[in-house]
Amino acid sequence: MKQDAKEAILRWRLALGPGAEKTSSEFNLREGLGLPEERLSDLDDALSFVYREKGAGGTGASAPYIPKWLGHLRDFFRQEVVAFVQKEAIEKRGLTQLLFEPETLPFLEKNVDLVSTLISARGLIPEKAKEIARQIVREVVEELRKKLESQTRTAILGAVRRNNPSPLKVLRNLDWKKTIRKNLHGWNSETKRLVPEEIYFWSNQRRQHEWDVVLLVDQSGSMATSVVYSSVMAAIFASLDVLRTKLVFFDTEIVDMTSYLTDPVEVLFSTQLGGGTDINRAVAYAQANLIERPEKTLFILVTDLFEGGNQSELVMRMRQIVDGRSKTMVLLALSDRGQPSYDHGLATTLTEMGVHCFGCTPALLIGVVERIMKNQDVTEYVAAYQKAEKES
Repeated sequence: MKQDAKEAILRWRLALGPGAEKTSSEFNLREGLGLPEERLSDLDDALSFVYREKGAGGTGASAPYIPKWLGHLRDFFRQEVVAFVQKEAIEKRGLTQLLFEPETLPFLEKNVDLVSTLISARGLIPEKAKEIARQIVREVVEELRKKLESQTRTAILGAVRRNNPSPLKVLRNLDWKKTIRKNLHGWNSETKRLVPEEIYFWSNQRRQHEWDVVLLVDQSGSMATSVVYSSVMAAIFASLDVLRTKLVFFDTEIVDMTSYLTDPVEVLFSTQLGGGTDINRAVAYAQANLIERPEKTLFILVTDLFEGGNQSELVMRMRQIVDGRSKTMVLLALSDRGQPSYDHGLATTLTEMGVHCFGCTPALLIGVVERIMKNQDVTEYVAAYQKAEKES
């Protein structure tokens, strides 16, 4: 049987559960897949574990050892299917505590969902498993950073660098020493003035902290994936000398993580995912402590806008930031997923006052930041990007 046909049978078996073979003869796994009896038993064990009710008794197969179960899933299904089943098992089958065993962790599919789970429930991780959990988080974070850093660096440095064929001939670029040395013959002893024939400018000088980037990130439970991506992007921004980056997490409390920016793993293990949300309080903190050069500040608020604090005051503060000429946007999520759940009413209000509000992938964020720093409008770019994503 062709591989596509075999995979179709496996997917139907996964979707329909243990009763699939009773539904139709088409789901006869022995004939359809040509598997020996022992391999069919492995598949049944793996799938029975998926469909087993939490705490349920009965005469069905006992739950297999977790690493063995994950191994069987990988044998029969593609990586994305394994990742999905793993996520379902953790979130809906109450297996979180089991997955913190040190002998189990290395078998897990390492992805952003797993990192979100580990940092969300890190208080449950026993001492013997903490180092393995941290290593998994580091592996995923470093992979994300490797994937995103080159693109980010190229886009941002291309937008703000001075090293271009026609450097700006402005006072801050003036090479004083060279100008004086090359024009000493123009010294007028009577007037005691140097009259230069030619002015020299630095042609290869980078701007230090050309922009301030302020990332204000909601760390309520629904934003776990966004917290992971925000930490990685903040670390990449902080590595660029043309940017001065600040990172703050908030729920009903505020935690300034700027001093830890170079180590996103440390940032993630310092988060307190869950709890309420007071966006207004966080924005007030940013106004008072983080926005120092409004016209050269990119203010990025990462939140689903479900406000537990004073919404009318939040709207007022956001208007003040926009009126102060900071480049302001709300990322309703920062992830590689589809459209997030968010407060549509508040998003509409902010959009009407000039705040860009949209769900964002890391790749889209890079493009948006590049265009803002080039003083280009981003509305059409965001719409075109999101349309292309839906069609792909």
